[in-house]
Amino acid sequence: SPNQLKRILGVLKRRGQKIVFTNGCFDILHVGHIRYLSQARKLGDILVVGLNTDRSVRAIKGEKRPVVCENERAEVLSALKAVDYVVLFDEPDPLALIKALKPSILVKGADWPEDKIIGGDVIKRSEGRVVRIPLVPGSSSTNLIEKIIRAYCPS
Repeated sequence: SPNQLKRILGVLKRRGQKIVFTNGCFDILHVGHIRYLSQARKLGDILVVGLNTDRSVRAIKGEKRPVVCENERAEVLSALKAVDYVVLFDEPDPLALIKALKPSILVKGADWPEDKIIGGDVIKRSEGRVVRIPLVPGSSSTNLIEKIIRAYCPS
């Protein structure tokens, strides 16, 4: 839970660990996600992934998403070597979670302009930094879903 994670991260911060935070839907994991998370992890000592709940994903991506339920998405992310903690959030954006966890570094994809990254101002005010990671061209859950549909449901 966010409260449990806040306590854990507090201990790790007191030990001098640098906390990196990113967030997303991570619906169907693909190479773009893996490269992104690996690069994010290299920026600090601990990588925390804020994961949109199913309800939150539907609000963002539409009623047919997510394809994979939140518990399974969390389990898959948790199994990745790069990821230390996964925490679900149900809000439309991760601002409350970012404020609660107070990471040192906030990471988003380079498709997000820095001034539009939610929580970026909070991180900078606490002397942290915001990092934008380049995306793998053409690599997205939406593109993968469309590719599968074209392959199995040609019109």
